Parts: sequence; structure tokens; C-alpha cells
Amino acid sequence: MIHLYLDDYRRCPQGFALARNAQECLLMLEECKVDILSLDFDLGPGEPTGKEVVRGMIARQLFPREIYLHTSSMWGKREMYELLYQSVPEQVKLHNGPMPSEVLDRIAEGVRK
Repeated sequence: MIHLYLDDYRRCPQGFALARNAQECLLMLEECKVDILSLDFDLGPGEPTGKEVVRGMIARQLFPREIYLHTSSMWGKREMYELLYQSVPEQVKLHNGPMPSEVLDRIAEGVRK
């Protein structure tokens, strides 16, 4: 089981696999069992956004155990959250914001052990 971080620019947190674009993210969701997924919205000029990833997740029923939205785009965060809120299975934990430092620290600590 992996933790997956989608972002075209930010540094990937320790303990996470990195997807730099929408296609990579959807491919990893298809091929790997994902525990925690953290999504960015803006993925570079002319590139599909995090909203396209969310649409693909919903269409293919590719849901991790937990989803965070770390984007700085307030509009993008709202769009992704609204789509996910209507569609995620009951057992998926959906957060309307970035991972708290406690979560990041716990995952990084697990890698160091």
C-alpha cells in the first residue's frame, strides 16, 4: 500500500510516491493500492487539472482510503471537494484541506524506522 502525492511543483513529502501529472496519478491509482492521496489542482499550463483526476477516479471507482486537498487554488479545492463529496464511498475519509503536520510526521517517521 502506498501514499500518493499529486503535484507538478511542490516537493513530495517523505513516505509518498509522487505523480507529477493527472495521467501518472490515475495510472498509479489503477495499479497500486493507495492509502492516502493528496491532490493539487493546478498542474501546469495546458495540463489536465486535479479536477480531471477526480473525474477519472469517480468514473473508474479508484478510491484510496483517505483524500486530502493541498492545492492553493480555493476555486479548484471547492470544485474537487464538491465532486468527491457527492461520489466517494462511505468508508473513504475526505478532507477539505491539506494534511496536518501530525499526519506527515507519522508517515515520515514510519519511513525512517
